[in-house]
Amino acid sequence: MTVDTVPDLNAASAATEANPFAAGDWATPFGLPPFESIRPEHYVPAFAEALKAHETEIAQIAGNAEAPDFENTVAALERAGQALDRVASVFFNLTGSTTSPELQAIERAVAPQLARHSSAITLNPQLWARLSAIDPEAEGLNAEQQRVLDRTLTRFRRAGADLAPEAKTRIAEIATRLAELGTQFGQNLLADENGFILPLDGEEDLAGLPPFLRDATAAAAAERGGTHGHVVTLSRSLIEPFLVFSTRRDLRARAYEAWTRRGENGGETDNRRLIAEIVALRAERARLLGYDSFAHFRLDDTMAASPDAAMALLRDVWAPALRRAAEERERLQALVRAEGQDFALEAHDWRHYAEKLRRAEHDLDEAEIKPYLPLEGVIQAAFDTASRLFGLRFEEVADVPRYHPDVRAWQVQDADGAEIGLFLGDYFARSSKRSGAWMSAFRSQERLNGDIKPIIVNVMNFARAPRGEPTLLSFDDARTLFHEFGHGLHGLLSDVTYPLLSGTAVSRDFVELPSQLYEHWLEQPEVLRQHARHYRTGEPMPEALLKRLLAARTFNQGFATVEYTASAIVDMTLHLSAAGEDGLDVPAFEADALKRIAMPTEIAMRHRSPHFAHIFSGDGYAAGYYSYLWSEVLDADAFDAFREAGDIFHPETAQRLRRFVYGAGNLRDAREAYTAFRGRLPSIEPLLKKRGLAA
Repeated sequence: MTVDTVPDLNAASAATEANPFAAGDWATPFGLPPFESIRPEHYVPAFAEALKAHETEIAQIAGNAEAPDFENTVAALERAGQALDRVASVFFNLTGSTTSPELQAIERAVAPQLARHSSAITLNPQLWARLSAIDPEAEGLNAEQQRVLDRTLTRFRRAGADLAPEAKTRIAEIATRLAELGTQFGQNLLADENGFILPLDGEEDLAGLPPFLRDATAAAAAERGGTHGHVVTLSRSLIEPFLVFSTRRDLRARAYEAWTRRGENGGETDNRRLIAEIVALRAERARLLGYDSFAHFRLDDTMAASPDAAMALLRDVWAPALRRAAEERERLQALVRAEGQDFALEAHDWRHYAEKLRRAEHDLDEAEIKPYLPLEGVIQAAFDTASRLFGLRFEEVADVPRYHPDVRAWQVQDADGAEIGLFLGDYFARSSKRSGAWMSAFRSQERLNGDIKPIIVNVMNFARAPRGEPTLLSFDDARTLFHEFGHGLHGLLSDVTYPLLSGTAVSRDFVELPSQLYEHWLEQPEVLRQHARHYRTGEPMPEALLKRLLAARTFNQGFATVEYTASAIVDMTLHLSAAGEDGLDVPAFEADALKRIAMPTEIAMRHRSPHFAHIFSGDGYAAGYYSYLWSEVLDADAFDAFREAGDIFHPETAQRLRRFVYGAGNLRDAREAYTAFRGRLPSIEPLLKKRGLAA
């Protein structure tokens, strides 16, 4: 299949016998997909067959002559589509972590097809009539069944199930087009990230770079063909440390310019026109569904419940963050002057001078920390924390299928030896992988179709060390690993019957609680003393260094909070104020939104709109980027429960945490779930204290 081929998903291949997806359950260890046997040409016929099978199942449910009840309608919907789920889970995991031109061509074709298929289900009038007729009290449904029914009705209603026929047609058209646009946005971004390198030729270009970064840029150069001895790519694990350590201000400026202008190059991969159409279509869909804006639509089914509540939180954090950032800026500018320089601090200077200030104020050097944070040690720290909290055991397994040689696998068991699931780790950056870090599932936990154990994957983008050397992490890298493993535990520990409620299928502003809460354990002296060990000697991190590291936890938090919060405010403002604007000028809108909140010119948004994949490569976090901060209010308060108990591994508190948060999926409303764990809802004070922003 060539890049230019548009696959015909309506034409299933006749040669299905050789297609790995044509088989029933895979006879592989842990039921993993037989990755080595799956080729790009298998996906088109596999999707076609799976779609056809699901359409047949839906038709049978909708056309059932029996009176509708939970079992023959809701549970039947939950059982339907297993073949499609299996193909889609493999395909979309691989398009994110190890894509190719062939997979991208298929993705462009399959995304709108799947959107049309989904719309055909949620807009089916017969199916909606059956769902609407179910009486939970008459059937005596248990609490989980009532929750599944409620979430199913909500999902259908929010998809337009009770609209007039003309509106349903338009809703379906919008869904299809948004799928096309989101796919193209992500592929454009990956192309921009892969299309840039900053060559570092000679010692002058390498000025200031510590050994670990020289090694990483050499490895990146080798991966890109070896034309240059060292290169900086737009992988965050390379670009950020380069901005920290390089003493070449001109090269920092070039790297930063490329990093912040991804998706905005004026060529075929420019995302600005896509954003304008995406925003307009989302606004139109929201109006069709009876909402004032897409932001109102999105937050109506969240813990925050309204844009006003989300914006109030952002404003409460923005003011103290802005004050702190101004203080930080003055200290950095003083450093510039102390070096005999007369330039005004710019955005590409901030990280460089912040590192110098951290050394001066805390006697702390990132290059001094990294030897104590080898990747293997941080992985084991994450596992040991889960063992001490939840009694889990992790055993690495070697002879299993894997989609890339870098992937590692661990069997996860409970304290009594019962199987929990399989955990996959894919840790290193590569050109076929989209940027960032995430958790996903090749198979989610449920009991409706048997005792199904989850297969969970964490994907990172760490810079690989040279061959034979261990990969060393920054403290931020280690925090990312703990964050994603917290998501992983949310999927692994899921304990529900129905797939709809499994694992991370919770409110968007609750889903970051398990991940962000897990980060807290990395910062505990008890954990660092045990696991932060020198990669050569095995010696623990010196106590003085550990104390300096922890004392600097809130260093530069004005900057970090401003760059994140600005992104969240622009996201919300875009989906409130720019709703439906024709010909939206994205950079102008962004600039105006930042001007109104007095954004410092020396700090850029963490994600500028043209590369804001969270909100435009799909709509998972659209009008929802605030949710990281909302969840941080929860996680700061939640960890206080362990402090109040006097033990960061307090058994009873950990048991409640597992029951009501990590293991509960979407069994309860988010507020109810948090209250069941904590006994009350949280306040913002622990968050401000955690970030060092409390007055």
